Amino acid sequence: MSNCVFCRILAREIPAHVILDTPACLAFLDVGPLSEGHLLAIPRRHVERLDQLSEDEAAGLARLLPRLSRAVLGATGAPGLNILQNNGSEAGQVVPHVHFHLIPRRANDGLGYRWNAGRYSAGRVEAVRDALLNALRNDP
Repeated sequence: MSNCVFCRILAREIPAHVILDTPACLAFLDVGPLSEGHLLAIPRRHVERLDQLSEDEAAGLARLLPRLSRAVLGATGAPGLNILQNNGSEAGQVVPHVHFHLIPRRANDGLGYRWNAGRYSAGRVEAVRDALLNALRNDP
């Protein structure tokens, strides 16, 4: 897609600091990093959401995450990292092209997220489980 910034990076129309370039993925430094060494890993085909990737495309991209994680941790010396993947603007996705953030983390780095754990009401967990199982059975 000509107006997708990540497709334009893939086409080399926009410069990027590329870290890994494979048939499955392009990984490059984020231009607005949350911390030094913050990478993005994207599939080559323009797909907006993870659920729209083929299983093979998803596997090809996911297969590289451990290697990229080791590179981020080794190069930055950070003791931890977050791997973040947002789907849809409601989930915080800004660029409508599947991408994984690899964000180096250190103690007290000021980064974070809210984890407001909830509870299911009586009987609701079974209803949600059944809906998920039904969705999986109906997924080709």
